[in-house]
Amino acid sequence: MEHRIIVESEVETHPDFSKRVTQVITAALEAERVEVPCEISVLFTDDGGIRGINREMRDIDRPTDVLSFPMFELQPGVPPEGEEYLDPETGLCPLGDMCISLERARAQAEEYGHSLERELCYLAVHSVLHLLGYDHVDEGPMKRQMRAREETILKSLGITREDGVC
Repeated sequence: MEHRIIVESEVETHPDFSKRVTQVITAALEAERVEVPCEISVLFTDDGGIRGINREMRDIDRPTDVLSFPMFELQPGVPPEGEEYLDPETGLCPLGDMCISLERARAQAEEYGHSLERELCYLAVHSVLHLLGYDHVDEGPMKRQMRAREETILKSLGITREDGVC
């Protein structure tokens, strides 16, 4: 499947981050059985940048690690299908946007004892699942379902908590 992953950065990044995040997003879409070509925009920023986006879009005045802005209201495990999801001009399903704070990802990688690359892979998978309708509004079954999918997808890519690398 030929997806279009558009990666932009407001901050300095390692050149491999864009490529790796694109690979992980593509693998997550495949794992979730998305059979329409999708477009996803990714923005790498810092805590100040993501705080501004969080304040503007969600009225929450604090930084976070990742923000996801789905284009559609999907149900977990039910990928978009059919022409109604496709942009007639591009032939792609505009699945949504994600913003990742590299500053926050770096701090979390240190806190959890793994690489920044591993943390970015996790945040990208987490965000893709949000774009596909998964949520974790509480500590209940929805959060467990999302965490299980994240771990399954990451493990299929050889990304585990134990080895600490992507």
